[in-house]
Amino acid sequence: MIAAFIQARLSSTRFPGKVLKPILGRPMLEMQIERVKLCETIDRVVVVTSTHPDDQQIVNLCKQINTDVFCGNLENVLDRFYQAAKKFKPDHVVRLTGDCPLIDPKAVDNMVQLYLEQDGDYGTNCMPPTYPDGLDAEIFSYRALELAINEAFLPSHLEHISLFFEEQPERFKIVNFANNADLSYLRWTVDEPEDFEFVKNVFEALYPSNQLFGMADVLELLRKRPELTSLNKHFIRNEGLIKAKEKDTAFLEHGGALKKPNG
Repeated sequence: MIAAFIQARLSSTRFPGKVLKPILGRPMLEMQIERVKLCETIDRVVVVTSTHPDDQQIVNLCKQINTDVFCGNLENVLDRFYQAAKKFKPDHVVRLTGDCPLIDPKAVDNMVQLYLEQDGDYGTNCMPPTYPDGLDAEIFSYRALELAINEAFLPSHLEHISLFFEEQPERFKIVNFANNADLSYLRWTVDEPEDFEFVKNVFEALYPSNQLFGMADVLELLRKRPELTSLNKHFIRNEGLIKAKEKDTAFLEHGGALKKPNG
């Protein structure tokens, strides 16, 4: 069984509450869930949020739209995913983040299919990135997740699960699905209010007439309305990842390598 775990919380530092911001009268996270459920390779969709009281709003939304939800550790995303996997028992987990409402089901399916065909431990579509920022997807086996929960201790590995696999290619068979053109310069994720304005404009332009719109439709819209890309093009890709690596440096400088957290 393949489960998609959508990582979501309300306490974003750069844009708090973003996952519930309304697009066409519906929460952004709901729009993303709708798209993820179109993936042919995914058997179950689970929103993986935290036990923080604010995130009860996410739980309430999931109940309203009949979507599985799991609440776990706010800061330790790796533990949150592992505990969710223990509950739902998937053979493989597709990790998505709740700030990517333009996720393309076909892009996810292509990545998953290649991962399965090549019997990978970890699959991705961003090593290196060739899809627009916001169409990132990754998949890993339950076995690989067990190794990560038992061994990972760096702050970046606890926050960004993929790094544990990406930084050990000698241990894990990594499969990357690349797009046929490098579109990594495009920004379709939602980290800042300007990002949300971009995504909101895309949905308002495409969704009413085509609820199943995909990456090609967004590219065609941007060809006709290139001014939309100016809304958020000045932001840096993976800024959160850069900050997480800085935490690693501070952690190691203070002797953190000598023991695991809670160890």
